[in-house]
Order: sequence, then C-alpha cells, then structure tokens
Amino acid sequence: MTLSRRAFLAALAASIIAPTTGEAQSATKIARIGWVGSGPRPSTSAFLDAFRQGLRDRGWVEGRTFVLETRWGASGEARELTLGLVTWKPDVVVAQGPMIFGVRAAAGTIPVVFGFSGDPVEAGFVASLAKPGGTLTGMTFLGFELVGKRLELLKDAIPGVSRVAILANPSHAGEQTELRESRAAAQRLGMTVQYLRVARPADFEAVFEAIVRERAEAIVAFPDVLIVAQAGAVAEFASRRRIPAISGWAEFADAGNVMTYGPNLRESWRQIASYVDRVLKGARPADLPVGLPTTFETVINVRAARAIGLTIPPALLLRADRIIE
Repeated sequence: MTLSRRAFLAALAASIIAPTTGEAQSATKIARIGWVGSGPRPSTSAFLDAFRQGLRDRGWVEGRTFVLETRWGASGEARELTLGLVTWKPDVVVAQGPMIFGVRAAAGTIPVVFGFSGDPVEAGFVASLAKPGGTLTGMTFLGFELVGKRLELLKDAIPGVSRVAILANPSHAGEQTELRESRAAAQRLGMTVQYLRVARPADFEAVFEAIVRERAEAIVAFPDVLIVAQAGAVAEFASRRRIPAISGWAEFADAGNVMTYGPNLRESWRQIASYVDRVLKGARPADLPVGLPTTFETVINVRAARAIGLTIPPALLLRADRIIE
C-alpha cells in the first residue's frame, strides 16, 4: 500500500505534535498522596496545613496535580488505616509520628515518608540517616543537643535550680540517649536529675507524687506524642505545685506550661513535603537522607510563669520567638 505525499506529511506532523501514549498519561496523571495522622480527625490540622503549603511551594495544585486522602486514629489503628489506604493505590504515604509503626507494617512496597520524633535508626525504620535503604525516609525531630539547651534555659529562668525531674517515655526510640545527654548537661550546670518513666497516661499520677516526694524544683519533659497529649495534666500539676515545666514542642507551652525549646514542627512538616515531591518525581526513598530540623523556636508562657510566682528575666524574653501573655 502506497502513501500519498500529503497523507505522509499529515501523519508526520501528527506524530511530532501529539505525545506518545505514555507521555499523555504522565501529563494528565494525578498523583495520589495518602496521609495517616495521629489522633482523632481534627477540624483543622496545623501540620497537615503546613504539609499542603510545602506542596504548593513546589508547584503542586490540589485537585489538579495531586489528591490527598487522609486517615486519622490512634497509633494502634495505623496498620488497619494503612491497609484501607493501600486499596486506593497511593503513590506515596505520609506517616505522622507514632503512626509510622503501623504504616510500615502495612504499606508493602509503597514509598513512605515520615515525620518522627524519635530515632528512626534505633526504631529500625532506616539503615542510617545518610543512607536509609528500603522504602522509608523523612525527617526526625530528635536533636540530642537540644536537651542540654533546655536545661540551660531553665538555669537562665531560675538561676538557683538544682533538682530537676525528667519525664520520659521508655518506648520512645532515642530516649536513653536523650537521658545520657541530659545527665551530662545537668552535671555541667550543677543539677541533679530524677528520671521518671511514663509509658501510658495512667502513669502520670504516680510520677507527680514522686516529683513532690523528691522535692524537684523543675520538670523537663522529653517531647513525644504521649507527653504532649498529657501536657495539660502536667500544666495543672505544675501550677498547683508551683513548679516550672519545659519541653521541646510549642504545644507544650500552649497547653499552659512555662517554656519550650525545640524544632518548629510546622516548618518541619512544610519541609517534609519536599520528600514527597522528590518521590513523586521518581526519587527512591532509599537514596534520600533522613532530614533534621533546621528551624527552632523558644516559646515562653508568661501567664503560666506568673501563676507560679516566676518572673522570667527580660534577657530571656528577648530571646523568645513567641511569648504567650
């Protein structure tokens, strides 16, 4: 069969102008992002909002170039929630905090990006921070150098403080390293440390009794989901006993405690979007080093300090990123 010159030119033009089937599909494909969040489904979520902003910063348009499907629940429900998401066939799943344990168990070969407060190497999620291997990567909010800084801030706020109670979740990956760093920093600052374990909400009442019994003058709470979930109870106890409490996430101060110093979690979740961006563009989680926070914040609750008779020195207030009046 012979092809006329006109037909040949028309066919050639069509082949140049029209994309191949694969190109057409990739041009119109909408990325599917799953989110497994910690806790009951909120009306709004600052971290999810920050993550969405991070995607927008990188040119993603929700509803046009990606869709986001969310699931919320307790950490023990993460596996079932993820299995439900898997049937939706997401291109990547984002795991918030302790949900990563269940997400990892159920995601199979689907890439997973996490934001985790513990040590992901100790938890077994990645081979190393520099070379994760496998299908997981993301950011850890853990900074061992931060624990010493919190004790220094306490010393600045209360120069004569010497006995400090540390609240920590023993199941939190990295907790023992944080404890060693805290003890070393306390020794340098002339403090003694009382180590108290809280593995579940029911443990806090006994821990509060121990703090009173040992006459602790301040509380340092290692930041994790359990501690922050009980921040209100810590604040109520601390106010009643007139003891200042410090931790690592701003939510702790927002709940009525005196001070926090640690990573800006909203900014961290905005940065986590960059991992999803790269995975959706073809990068393998195995090749994406686990990130560390780059933005930190000091939050001081002056109202809480005033309630326990503590006056925050002006020099310390000048260093605060946010003050709660």
